[in-house]
Amino acid sequence: MSSRRRDRHQRGIRGPLALPNPLTKTPARPARPADRAGFFLDAVQSSVDQIAGQAPDVLAGVTFGVEDVPYLETAWTGRQVPLAAAVEAAPGRPAQVVIYRRPLEHRAATRRGLRILVYRTIVEQLAALTGRSVDEIDPSGSRDDF
Repeated sequence: MSSRRRDRHQRGIRGPLALPNPLTKTPARPARPADRAGFFLDAVQSSVDQIAGQAPDVLAGVTFGVEDVPYLETAWTGRQVPLAAAVEAAPGRPAQVVIYRRPLEHRAATRRGLRILVYRTIVEQLAALTGRSVDEIDPSGSRDDF
């Protein structure tokens, strides 16, 4: 069958891409890449897991959050939009690191670059929050090993 006949009028391929599974009789579904928000949450989680393996004491009492964009009430100076925010602990509230998804996605060219940028941003925010150096939080310098 020619490709011209299968993709008539540039509307995509007609019919299933794979035959049903002969054992279960269910149609095969091709794997889809994760959506952008799901991929971002996975990048944040893998970054936190990597930091927990290197310096677990840094994460004690710190919660992480993900927002799409920073709120307008958040004060920032200059012409740059913040990539993340570190909020110190208060009575009755743990310390927080908030990562902003859209500004980080805007600055990364590839998914691998986004993973590296998320990791570096989290390490820098933890360094600012705890008063430790970046090298102390990431002693192996593995921020480029994604």
